[in-house]
Amino acid sequence: MELLRGEVREKCESMDVPLLGFASVSAWDQEKYAYIPEDQRPEALLPGARSAIVMGIPVSLPVVLSAPSIWYAELYRTVNSLLDQSAYRLAMFLEAKGHRSAFVPRDGYPGLNYLKEGGEVMFSHRHAAVMAGLGSFGLSNVVLTPQYGPRVRFVTVLTQADLGGAEESEELCAKCGLCVRRCPVGAVADLPYPDGLTDKQACITRSGELRAEGRAPCGICIAVCPIGEDRHGKR
Repeated sequence: MELLRGEVREKCESMDVPLLGFASVSAWDQEKYAYIPEDQRPEALLPGARSAIVMGIPVSLPVVLSAPSIWYAELYRTVNSLLDQSAYRLAMFLEAKGHRSAFVPRDGYPGLNYLKEGGEVMFSHRHAAVMAGLGSFGLSNVVLTPQYGPRVRFVTVLTQADLGGAEESEELCAKCGLCVRRCPVGAVADLPYPDGLTDKQACITRSGELRAEGRAPCGICIAVCPIGEDRHGKR
């Protein structure tokens, strides 16, 4: 197990992926995650899956601070593309070693209208990241990390290899309420996740308006969050 984990780390380092975590598929069986739909769980996507490998790439703080902007929209698309490519390459790396594996696309849904009409994403990379010990949920329902706060995008590789898991991160959210107060459509609830859920419809509608201007996604809750070493020039 440790040897293969080391090889996975080396592969991710070679692809300039700075954040990496491992979660056992059994983590999804915890009672606190009972609300996750069965068809969004690892074994529904890859029968026999034993581990989830979560990869994280940060979004640049100076660009995020311009959000919502065309600049941030381009960065968002670039990072998503890098994540999908990196996850595909890691899955193929594991396949070559004899471990059935598959990458789960970064978004995994056909568009905003699909979500607005009640459609669901195929997999929650946020939950996988928390289970892999990479961070904890903030008020805006995004994952906060020690290094980059919420300014990280995640992707997941599922594998039948047993890579073990990790302890979940300590609570990182300062409950400062900046994301609540600064949200232009009042979509962020002032309660910890999962008790406080963002208003998806308001958020999606806002994203649709910004997309027409080439400035989606909004990104304000990501920009104002004070958590993260990147705020202090560290990572």
